[in-house]
Amino acid sequence: MPTKSAFAPFELPQQDIWAFLFERKNKDYPDDKVIYKDADTGRTYTYIETKNAAMDFGKGLKAIWDWKKGDVLGLYLPNCVDTPAITWGTHWAGGIISPANPAYTVDELAFQLKDSNAKALITQKGNLDVALAACKIVGITTDMIALAGDERDPTGAIKHFGSVRNISGATRYRRAKINPTTDLAFLVYSSGTTGKPKGVMLTHQNICSNIIQLHCAESGHLDWKGGPTGEGDKILAFLPFFHIYGLTCLIMQSMHRGFQLVVMPKFELQRFCEIVQNEKITFVYLVPPILLALAKHPMISKYDLRSLRMVNCGAAPLTRELVETLQKRMTLPVKQGYGLSETSPTTHVQAWAEWDTTIGSVGKLLPNLEVKYLDGDGKEIPAGETGELCLKGPNVFKGYLNQPQMTKDAFTEDGFFKTGDIGHEDSKGNFYITDRVKELIKYKGFQVAPAELEGILLDHPKVNDAAVIGLFHKDQETELPRAYLVPAAGVPKNDRTAKEIADWLHAKVAGHKKLRGGIYFVDEVPKGASGKILRRVLKDKAVAEEGVGKPKL
Repeated sequence: MPTKSAFAPFELPQQDIWAFLFERKNKDYPDDKVIYKDADTGRTYTYIETKNAAMDFGKGLKAIWDWKKGDVLGLYLPNCVDTPAITWGTHWAGGIISPANPAYTVDELAFQLKDSNAKALITQKGNLDVALAACKIVGITTDMIALAGDERDPTGAIKHFGSVRNISGATRYRRAKINPTTDLAFLVYSSGTTGKPKGVMLTHQNICSNIIQLHCAESGHLDWKGGPTGEGDKILAFLPFFHIYGLTCLIMQSMHRGFQLVVMPKFELQRFCEIVQNEKITFVYLVPPILLALAKHPMISKYDLRSLRMVNCGAAPLTRELVETLQKRMTLPVKQGYGLSETSPTTHVQAWAEWDTTIGSVGKLLPNLEVKYLDGDGKEIPAGETGELCLKGPNVFKGYLNQPQMTKDAFTEDGFFKTGDIGHEDSKGNFYITDRVKELIKYKGFQVAPAELEGILLDHPKVNDAAVIGLFHKDQETELPRAYLVPAAGVPKNDRTAKEIADWLHAKVAGHKKLRGGIYFVDEVPKGASGKILRRVLKDKAVAEEGVGKPKL
C-alpha cells in the first residue's frame, strides 16, 4: 500500500504564482526588503521593485510583443538579478518560461527553442552571438530578442528587456487569467535516457505547492530578519536559474519568505568564499563537488566562513565519507535533499536537527506526497524493502511536452510518477538512494544522457559504434562521462584518434557533456538480444579493472 507523508497536509493553493506571491495577505516582511542582490555589482531588487518591474515587463509583453496566454519565452543567460522580474512579468502576461543552459551550443539552443515553440528570447550580451544564430534557425526575429543584465548591445539592434514596456497611456492591460491546475508556468528541459532533452511541463499549482513544501521543510530555521547583519538569512545563489532547483529553491523561496538572495553569475571557489565572508551568507544550496572543495581545497583556510549555519546538498548523491571529511575541517552542518525536474523539484529533505544522525539519507517525504516502491518487475513492494521510488502529489508534473507515450510510460496505472531512482526508507521514514533504474549520468549535478552523446558520436566518420557510461570519480565527487567506441575499419586505436573525436564532440555540446572520463576503444559494444546497449556490463568491467564506480551511500 502507498504511504503518505508524516507531515500534516496543507490546503492546495488555488492561485497562480503571481497571486500566490504578490496578492497574498500573509506576507510578514516589508515591501522595501531587499530580496535580490547582484554579488558583483551590488545592484538590488526589493520586493516592491521586483513586483513593479515584473508588471511593467508583463504589460510590455502584451503591448510590444503581442503576448498571448500560453506563449513561451525562452531564457538563455547566466544567473542574473533580472531573472525574477522577467519570470513573473511573463507569468503576469499569461506566458510560460523555458530556461536554457547558457553553455548550450547553437544547435542545442535551437532544439529547445523549436521544441518549446518559443515566441521570443531573453539573453545577455555575452551569449548574444549564439542566441542570434539559434534564433535564426528557428525563425525568431531580432525584434523578438532582448537583453537582461547591465550590458547593452552597442549597435542598438537588440533592445534591453527594460525597453519592452507599454509607453502608451491610452491602452491599459490586465493580468492574464490563469487556471493554476492546468496552465503551465515553466517548461524546463531534462535529459532523458533516450535521445534529446525533453520538456517537463510544470503548472502554477505544481510550483506553488512545492514552495509550501519547502517552507515546511525549513520552517522555523530561516528568517527574513535578524542574523549577523540584521538583514535576516542570506542565501548565496550560484546554482543555475535555468534548472528547476534554482528556480524554486532560490528565486521562488526567497520571494515567498523574504530571504535575501545574493546572486552569482557562475560558481568560482575564491569568489564564493569572498562573498560568504563579506556578505555574511548564512545558508547555501550546493552540490557534492563544491562540498568537496570546502573539505579539501587549501584556499578555504584563508576565509572566514563561520556565518554559514547550514548547507543543503542536492542534485547528486552525497557520501558519508565526504560529510565526515568536511566536519574534520570546519564545523558546518550539511543536510541533504532530493528531487527531480518532474517534481518541481523537492520531495524529500533532511531535518535540520537530524543532519548528523541520518547521514546518507535524503530525508523524509514532504507534505501532501504519497510514495510507493516497485521491484524490478514493476510490482509494488512494502516500504522498507529496496525498490524504485514512485511519487504522487501536487508538485508532480503534468507530463512531457509533445511526448504522450513517454508521459504515459512515466506513470504507473494508478498515477504514481516513476522516478527511476532505487532505494529504501528506514523505520522512521528516512529515504536512502542506492542506485538508478535510469541510465542518466550526473556530472556535478547536471544531467547527461548517454543516448544523446552516442547519437552524436555515431555521426563521426571514424566511429562505427558507441556506448557512453558514467563512472564515479572519488577525487572529484561526481560521475564522469566515458565513451567506448568501435572505430571504423583501418582507423588506429590510439590517443591521437581519441583526441580528434573528443575535440570534435566537445565543439558540439555544452561543457558538462564532455567526455571527462575518456575515450576507450573496443572491438564491439555489448548488446542484448533486442539490440539495447548493455551499459552495466561496461561499467562493471571498468569498476573491476580500475576500482571506480558508484559512491557508497
